[in-house]
Amino acid sequence: MQSIFLGDPHAIGRVYSREVISQLQTEAGMLPDVITSADLICEKTPLSETEYIFSTWGMPPLSSEDIQRHFPHLRAIFYAAGSVKRFAEPFLNCGIKISSAYAANAIPVAEFTVSQILLASKGFFRSSALYSKGEIDATRRIAASYPGNYGIRIGLVGAGMVGRAVCRLLGSYSVEVLVYDPHLSHEDALSLGAKKATLEEIFSTCMVVSNHVPNIPSTRRMFDYRLFSQMRENATFINTGRGAQVVEDDLCRILSERSDLVALLDVTDPEPPHSSSPLFTLPNAILTPHIAGSLGSETLRMGEYMLEEYRRFAAGKPLQYEITADMLPDLA
Repeated sequence: MQSIFLGDPHAIGRVYSREVISQLQTEAGMLPDVITSADLICEKTPLSETEYIFSTWGMPPLSSEDIQRHFPHLRAIFYAAGSVKRFAEPFLNCGIKISSAYAANAIPVAEFTVSQILLASKGFFRSSALYSKGEIDATRRIAASYPGNYGIRIGLVGAGMVGRAVCRLLGSYSVEVLVYDPHLSHEDALSLGAKKATLEEIFSTCMVVSNHVPNIPSTRRMFDYRLFSQMRENATFINTGRGAQVVEDDLCRILSERSDLVALLDVTDPEPPHSSSPLFTLPNAILTPHIAGSLGSETLRMGEYMLEEYRRFAAGKPLQYEITADMLPDLA
């Protein structure tokens, strides 16, 4: 049995801890060095006996011909990151299994989102900005106009891995959760402690609207002025999905027209925004540098998930987080 790390050595070191690497060496015959794209080109290391590839961000895309030449005995790829869309199809066409740590990466995104939801409903973002400037009376008026987090309505757009994780975390709070997702049944929504709703209902009735839809052609530019203009007083829009799903000009327009609205944007398109973008100057646009996903020690969780997936596969059990060809069109 032979396994390799394939990709960027720095990224591999961020995601796979020394303990996990040691276990892979013992259990999966892991080679000591990370194999890079350059190594494949010069065929520096014999790889024909490789059965398992472990990777993360920086996994090189390969053609079916490359796969058959370099990895004729490859059985599975364990990808310690989220989306596999950039490289997966040729491997799947060759009959190679792929497992992704998208479930592990969803955890910090959901935690980040819920923290923002709770702060937004307390008026934190507007009142803290005013209070730090010494505008005490205005701060008190603003803070008093927010409902807090008891009995409010939260809207989630998208019920994939992240949206479902947000639902579960919100289950410990006294809030009503509405979800828009064409693929979610009413029964599934109820099992998540939520209720299915239309986009219009979510934007017009929820104190917070949070985006979690996949970045596919049908979702690009789906959030436009028509929806933003329906938002209720003091509402907040959170985007940890993808910036391309927002019509930025429309968002900037509504933020300039309504100072009561707040947009919390961890992603934009492009990323970061152009230097001339109004998002940098609008006081009710709060930008963070794509930090919702796995960061710091959180990345190690993804490596641990892939170790456990390997163990399942080696024991003949079904993979928990397998990516199949029919899933690719709907993946981010």
